[in-house]
Amino acid sequence: MARVRNIKKKLKKITQERKGRKKEETKKEILGAQEVIVEKAKFSHPQAPPIRRTPPADLPYQYDRDKIVLQVRDPLWIHAYWELRGSTLERLKNEFKDDFFRAKFILRVYDISHIIFNGSNAHRFFDIQINEQANNWYIDTGGPGRSWCVDLGLLLPNNGRFVTILRSNTVQTPLEGPSWITDEEWMIPEDMFARLYGMGFGLGHSSPVGKAWQERVKKALFSGVLASPGITSVASPVKIPKEKKFWLTADCELIVYGATEPQAKVTVQGRKIKLRPDGTFTLRFAFPDGKQVIPVKAVSSDNAEERTITPVVSRDTKNS
Repeated sequence: MARVRNIKKKLKKITQERKGRKKEETKKEILGAQEVIVEKAKFSHPQAPPIRRTPPADLPYQYDRDKIVLQVRDPLWIHAYWELRGSTLERLKNEFKDDFFRAKFILRVYDISHIIFNGSNAHRFFDIQINEQANNWYIDTGGPGRSWCVDLGLLLPNNGRFVTILRSNTVQTPLEGPSWITDEEWMIPEDMFARLYGMGFGLGHSSPVGKAWQERVKKALFSGVLASPGITSVASPVKIPKEKKFWLTADCELIVYGATEPQAKVTVQGRKIKLRPDGTFTLRFAFPDGKQVIPVKAVSSDNAEERTITPVVSRDTKNS
């Protein structure tokens, strides 16, 4: 019996040792697998999900809205494209009946340079006859450096009346050559001009020039003329050519002045200006040959009212 017990103990011991070794091997396998996973994660680069590429869809032929758009091609040519809804054409047919089918589809091209266009104040216009199926047109303006607007409409057969269907945006064709504008600061407040001019001609506080002379120049600057200080020979900014015995030179400036409520907002040619405390303003402009249109617009402080005054001036210098 003792012998049998010893054999059982040995078998039990052997079984326990095998189980221990198996657990250790299993543990090592698990740890090894985890180390492999961690090692792979350290050096792996996740791939972005594949992008599904869809073929580009064609642009729709129409967008079901009434619209005309004008764009610039070059200094002489502009391009217009438009869309008319079928319901709009049906409305026109019902309104003009037989006259619609005898009318001409027209592009009316307006030259609206330097003005606020109200539909009837263009400098000039010309007509281009198109067919009803057309939806775009290249237009030879023959006028570089000008502003343009286009109406799409009907020219009725009996009375020659033009009926506007659509009106485009405004575009400006570029110049064919270099700009004649040499000074980006196209206008300067009169009081600033006086200060700058005074600095050059001894009107500063430390000026050694006599007080009587200063008062003389100030009076010339701020007289009713408000023109060039050169009305006095002492203050004249004109350069005298030394090499000529007889000579003549003359030039012009343009001054725009006015007044409104001190709290109003004022723009001149679309640029906001600063008013004096009493609501007055004065601006000096360069005045080259040609036509200048200077819209002055004031809007009340509560934006409820607005007024616009547009001086139009021309200069034509002749030398003989």
